[in-house]
Amino acid sequence: MFSKEESRILRQEFWTSFGKSFPRKWILYDTKIKGFSFKFHFDTKKALVALDLEDDLENRINYWEKLKSLETLLRNEYLPDVIYEEEYYLDNGKELSRIYVPLDHKVSIHNKQTWQEVMVFFNTTMGKFEDFFETYRDILEP
Repeated sequence: MFSKEESRILRQEFWTSFGKSFPRKWILYDTKIKGFSFKFHFDTKKALVALDLEDDLENRINYWEKLKSLETLLRNEYLPDVIYEEEYYLDNGKELSRIYVPLDHKVSIHNKQTWQEVMVFFNTTMGKFEDFFETYRDILEP
Protein backbone atom coordinates (compact mmCIF):
# COMPACT_ATOMS: atom_id res chain seq x y z
CA MET A 1 0.00 0.00 0.00
CA PHE A 2 1.18 3.49 -0.79
CA SER A 3 0.55 6.61 1.26
CA LYS A 4 -1.20 9.52 -0.45
CA GLU A 5 2.12 11.32 -0.70
CA GLU A 6 3.92 8.29 -2.18
CA SER A 7 1.08 7.85 -4.67
CA ARG A 8 1.21 11.55 -5.60
CA ILE A 9 4.96 11.34 -6.19
CA LEU A 10 4.61 8.23 -8.36
CA ARG A 11 1.87 9.89 -10.43
CA GLN A 12 4.00 12.98 -10.89
CA GLU A 13 6.99 10.83 -11.89
CA PHE A 14 4.90 8.96 -14.46
CA TRP A 15 3.52 12.10 -16.13
CA THR A 16 6.94 13.79 -16.12
CA SER A 17 8.51 10.67 -17.61
CA PHE A 18 5.75 10.41 -20.22
CA GLY A 19 6.28 14.03 -21.26
CA LYS A 20 10.02 13.48 -21.62
CA SER A 21 9.65 10.14 -23.44
CA PHE A 22 7.02 11.46 -25.87
CA PRO A 23 7.55 15.22 -26.11
CA ARG A 24 4.58 16.48 -28.05
CA LYS A 25 1.88 19.10 -27.68
CA TRP A 26 -1.36 17.16 -27.40
CA ILE A 27 -4.73 18.71 -28.28
CA LEU A 28 -6.41 17.59 -25.02
CA TYR A 29 -8.59 20.55 -23.93
CA ASP A 30 -7.56 22.79 -26.83
CA THR A 31 -10.15 21.46 -29.30
CA LYS A 32 -11.82 24.87 -29.75
CA ILE A 33 -15.13 23.08 -29.13
CA LYS A 34 -16.85 23.78 -25.80
CA GLY A 35 -17.12 20.69 -23.60
CA PHE A 36 -15.16 18.52 -26.06
CA SER A 37 -11.83 17.23 -24.72
CA PHE A 38 -9.32 14.42 -25.02
CA LYS A 39 -7.98 12.79 -21.87
CA PHE A 40 -5.42 10.31 -20.68
CA HIS A 41 -6.40 8.21 -17.66
CA PHE A 42 -4.06 5.99 -15.67
CA ASP A 43 -4.75 4.78 -12.15
CA THR A 44 -4.02 1.69 -10.06
CA LYS A 45 -6.25 -0.59 -12.16
CA LYS A 46 -6.44 0.65 -15.74
CA ALA A 47 -5.28 2.98 -18.47
CA LEU A 48 -7.39 4.53 -21.19
CA VAL A 49 -7.52 7.32 -23.73
CA ALA A 50 -10.83 9.14 -24.01
CA LEU A 51 -12.79 11.75 -25.86
CA ASP A 52 -15.20 13.31 -23.36
CA LEU A 53 -18.32 15.38 -24.01
CA GLU A 54 -19.06 17.36 -20.86
CA ASP A 55 -21.16 20.34 -21.98
CA ASP A 56 -24.86 20.90 -21.32
CA LEU A 57 -27.17 18.12 -22.43
CA GLU A 58 -28.27 19.78 -25.68
CA ASN A 59 -24.70 20.27 -26.90
CA ARG A 60 -23.70 16.81 -25.72
CA ILE A 61 -26.53 15.28 -27.76
CA ASN A 62 -25.57 17.34 -30.81
CA TYR A 63 -21.91 16.27 -30.69
CA TRP A 64 -22.82 12.70 -29.78
CA GLU A 65 -24.97 12.39 -32.90
CA LYS A 66 -22.12 13.72 -35.05
CA LEU A 67 -19.65 11.30 -33.45
CA LYS A 68 -22.06 8.37 -33.83
CA SER A 69 -22.35 9.18 -37.55
CA LEU A 70 -18.55 8.86 -37.77
CA GLU A 71 -18.30 5.68 -35.67
CA THR A 72 -17.72 3.30 -38.59
CA LEU A 73 -14.92 5.53 -39.93
CA LEU A 74 -13.33 5.82 -36.50
CA ARG A 75 -13.43 2.03 -36.03
CA ASN A 76 -12.32 1.08 -39.54
CA GLU A 77 -9.64 3.70 -40.13
CA TYR A 78 -8.27 4.56 -36.68
CA LEU A 79 -9.35 2.69 -33.55
CA PRO A 80 -11.07 -0.69 -34.04
CA ASP A 81 -11.45 -1.25 -30.26
CA VAL A 82 -13.11 2.08 -29.48
CA ILE A 83 -16.04 2.02 -27.04
CA TYR A 84 -18.94 4.48 -27.26
CA GLU A 85 -20.84 5.23 -24.02
CA GLU A 86 -23.50 7.88 -24.29
CA GLU A 87 -24.04 7.85 -20.51
CA TYR A 88 -20.74 7.43 -18.67
CA TYR A 89 -20.41 8.11 -14.95
CA LEU A 90 -17.13 9.21 -13.42
CA ASP A 91 -16.16 8.01 -9.94
CA ASN A 92 -17.39 11.34 -8.53
CA GLY A 93 -20.87 10.69 -9.99
CA LYS A 94 -20.62 13.22 -12.83
CA GLU A 95 -22.34 12.12 -16.03
CA LEU A 96 -20.79 12.69 -19.43
CA SER A 97 -20.61 11.03 -22.82
CA ARG A 98 -17.35 9.22 -23.51
CA ILE A 99 -15.67 7.53 -26.43
CA TYR A 100 -12.60 5.66 -25.26
CA VAL A 101 -10.04 2.97 -25.82
CA PRO A 102 -8.92 1.03 -22.75
CA LEU A 103 -5.65 -0.83 -22.49
CA ASP A 104 -6.77 -4.46 -22.74
CA HIS A 105 -5.31 -5.66 -19.44
CA LYS A 106 -4.69 -4.52 -15.89
CA VAL A 107 -1.89 -2.04 -15.26
CA SER A 108 -1.07 0.20 -12.31
CA ILE A 109 0.46 3.62 -12.07
CA HIS A 110 2.08 2.33 -8.86
CA ASN A 111 3.95 -0.35 -10.84
CA LYS A 112 6.82 1.23 -12.78
CA GLN A 113 7.20 -1.98 -14.78
CA THR A 114 3.94 -1.13 -16.60
CA TRP A 115 4.83 2.48 -17.33
CA GLN A 116 6.59 2.03 -20.67
CA GLU A 117 3.75 -0.08 -22.05
CA VAL A 118 1.20 2.53 -20.97
CA MET A 119 3.26 5.37 -22.43
CA VAL A 120 3.46 3.63 -25.82
CA PHE A 121 -0.29 2.88 -25.67
CA PHE A 122 -1.06 6.52 -24.80
CA ASN A 123 1.15 7.88 -27.57
CA THR A 124 -0.19 5.54 -30.25
CA THR A 125 -3.86 5.73 -29.27
CA MET A 126 -4.04 9.47 -28.65
CA GLY A 127 -2.19 10.04 -31.93
CA LYS A 128 -4.89 8.11 -33.78
CA PHE A 129 -7.67 9.94 -31.91
CA GLU A 130 -6.14 13.28 -32.81
CA ASP A 131 -5.68 12.26 -36.46
CA PHE A 132 -9.37 11.33 -36.59
CA PHE A 133 -10.33 14.63 -34.97
CA GLU A 134 -8.22 16.70 -37.37
CA THR A 135 -9.56 14.82 -40.40
CA TYR A 136 -13.22 15.27 -39.39
CA ARG A 137 -12.98 18.56 -37.46
CA ASP A 138 -15.12 20.39 -40.04
CA ILE A 139 -17.99 17.96 -39.42
CA LEU A 140 -17.65 18.15 -35.63
CA GLU A 141 -17.32 21.91 -35.20
CA PRO A 142 -20.50 23.90 -34.60
